[in-house]
Amino acid sequence: MWCAANSVTAWRRSPIPCCSRTRGEDNIAATSSVLSAFRVLEAVADAQPVGLSELARSVELPKSTVHRVLLTLQELGWIGATDSAPARWRLTYRAAAVAGRAGAAGGLRDIARPVMNELQAATTETVHLAAPDGQTLVLILRLDSPHPLRAFMALGERFALHASAAGLAYLAACGEHFTDDYLAAVTHVDPTDTRTVLDETRRRGYAVSVDEMSSGISSIGAPIVGSAGPVAALSVSGPSSRIGAERFEELGAQVRVAAAEISRTMCGGRQ
Repeated sequence: MWCAANSVTAWRRSPIPCCSRTRGEDNIAATSSVLSAFRVLEAVADAQPVGLSELARSVELPKSTVHRVLLTLQELGWIGATDSAPARWRLTYRAAAVAGRAGAAGGLRDIARPVMNELQAATTETVHLAAPDGQTLVLILRLDSPHPLRAFMALGERFALHASAAGLAYLAACGEHFTDDYLAAVTHVDPTDTRTVLDETRRRGYAVSVDEMSSGISSIGAPIVGSAGPVAALSVSGPSSRIGAERFEELGAQVRVAAAEISRTMCGGRQ
């Protein structure tokens, strides 16, 4: 090693002294790389399919850095590139699988699945289970309708609380402080109108969404509440041709009862 030599001449010939980087500096560099990777991964999830230039602007990193991160995430199986030129990036199902395992860690999916099976059989529509992730919900379990024409959402997909029946049901069960913070952050939503919807949701025990997530799709959702507050939301979704206003009360009651059953089981029957 150059720095081990005992001569000044040898040291000067060394391009980089061998101990120029400390362990602390290496740790900082590694942490920075990990943070960059997660920032890029979350940006892809929010805007997929998304191009390199848009990603770089979103995460405020150099395009060269973002490109290296994308290639690494692709090699690890977290994202994939489209065949278009230039390539656009999107999550793979590996991300959804991890999200699903996160929901299962607390037993939520195991507890909810038998109740969801009964609800799906009774309604013949697609049943969703979504868990909170910050100020969004993430789909962690889906039971598909047997009908050829049905609602579809990919596992792992995130959606805003104000723009879905599941989200509104969850938000309605949250405390005022959380609701205030959420409505203050979502600037394109009228807080007065949203509070009116939340009040109606609390009164009847379920939320209704029409054409919010997808055109021609209606959903009905109810909160799943643990001992410390809402932990998830249950919803039934399908074409508006089958889930019309005349079925809202019927389906709302079924979803509300199913959500309450899951809530009771989570709390050991105490609710």
